[in-house]
Amino acid sequence: MADRMPLMAGNWKMHHNHLEAIQVVQKLSYRLDDKDYKGVEVVVCPAFTALRSVQTTLEGDRIPIGLGAQNCHWEPKGAFTGEVSAPMLAKLNVKYVIVGHSERRELFGETDDVVARKVRAVLGAGMSPIMCVGETLQEREDGVTDAKVSRQVRSAFAGVSAGDVGRCVVAYEPIWAIGTGQNATPADANATIGVVRGILRELVGATADGLRVLYGGSVKTGNIVDLMAEPEIDGGLVGGASLDPDEFARIIRYGR
Repeated sequence: MADRMPLMAGNWKMHHNHLEAIQVVQKLSYRLDDKDYKGVEVVVCPAFTALRSVQTTLEGDRIPIGLGAQNCHWEPKGAFTGEVSAPMLAKLNVKYVIVGHSERRELFGETDDVVARKVRAVLGAGMSPIMCVGETLQEREDGVTDAKVSRQVRSAFAGVSAGDVGRCVVAYEPIWAIGTGQNATPADANATIGVVRGILRELVGATADGLRVLYGGSVKTGNIVDLMAEPEIDGGLVGGASLDPDEFARIIRYGR
């Protein structure tokens, strides 16, 4: 994994109101110690309504967990009812923003072009995108996984400077594994992430060797050790398992 520090990011999706979110992040902090934080960068991505509450909890209690958001709009402001801009998130000391998650692409019609705009918006506001790529089950069965993720990576980072790409994180999430209990084998995940890193090397050269690429898709305590044993996998974008502070703490510890 070269000198890449593992990253475990909890994507809470549409779960936990602000009161529940405070409790979960406090409980998570009680279960982690200095050794965990030195070995793994930990991030939680609450719903928009809980961001401010989690921010003040992390800062007030001096908890060394990073704050992430699950989405943003590509424009800094404007007549976009119901949307949240990257500069708004930056004012909450958000460090990471998930961009192009398959649920955004599949359920809300986000195209590669939209994802690319959001990557630039997040970078422009001084934060780091966690840019997601992944294939459907049909695409995997058709043997086009590598072509799909390659296209997504090239589109997201086309024209972005090597320095800015170096601030990003990529998450490989096979769509067929998200929330299903299924997951790619560690070897398969490592191979696809190797493809992702290869495309990044074409785009930004040696910068790609320091950029973290995560695996997401039914990550849990039962598979995190084997996943993290693979050389190309730098951590996890954890969904349902991150909602439980006990389970997420175990994933973090096993992933050190």
